[in-house]
Amino acid sequence: MRGLFALVLVVGMGLAGFAVYMVKQQLEKQDDALARERELRNGVVQTVDVYSPSRAFTYGEEMTPDDVVLIKYAKNSLPEGVVQTEEALFPQNFPASRVVALPMLPNEPIMESKLAAPGSNRGLTALVDPGMRAFPISGRVTGGLGTLRPQDRIDLYWTGRLRSGREVTNLLKSSLRIIAVMGGNGAAQNVVLQVTPEEVALLTQAQSSGQLTISLIGSGDAAPTASNITVDNSAITGEQDVVVQAPVVEEVKEICYRYERRGTERVPVEEVPCE
Repeated sequence: MRGLFALVLVVGMGLAGFAVYMVKQQLEKQDDALARERELRNGVVQTVDVYSPSRAFTYGEEMTPDDVVLIKYAKNSLPEGVVQTEEALFPQNFPASRVVALPMLPNEPIMESKLAAPGSNRGLTALVDPGMRAFPISGRVTGGLGTLRPQDRIDLYWTGRLRSGREVTNLLKSSLRIIAVMGGNGAAQNVVLQVTPEEVALLTQAQSSGQLTISLIGSGDAAPTASNITVDNSAITGEQDVVVQAPVVEEVKEICYRYERRGTERVPVEEVPCE
């Protein structure tokens, strides 16, 4: 009897120990799961609501409230100038639309810098900064075709003939900004530049007196191009202009005489100062 009781006691203690072991394992699994959840919670990116276009927009198009949606965007990576409220996108006391100044794609945050000022009219006027002017030009493009886009910066070269008959190429203006591209034929492209009123007069004269060439500036090139670039054929051929000197003419002193009449002849007798 005692042996049976001892056997039951041993079995009971074993089962109890096994039960404690299983409970401990379960608790450890729960602790691990909670720890992983805390790690995931700490690594979750916080987001905020921002406005985005529901379709692709290009230059000069009008954006209305039906063309925008709210999307989630990482709070810590929020760009400066992003539109987060409808009041900022479509201010009161203005028409419920905004003119697009730069292209935008769906799921892209709407930036104030890509929109014209509230109330701006559709067209080029919405793309021109205050105090500046839009000026269309047609010029040959260096570096291939299809490379010009709005917001690109260009150098503008003029090739023409001087009064002396010498043909030269000058750097006319540097770092001019393109605000619109209107295509073109062959190697020429028609673009609209943003310039000052003084530059309008300069470019008008340049187009009427010679040929313009457009050279694209790299996006990472912040240094302005030197403004004193002038090239003629001698830079290519190596020929030097021959300077022909005019012959030196010696001054001839005028001589005057006093005359006397001797008979029927008039004879000079001495030199006198010329009056």
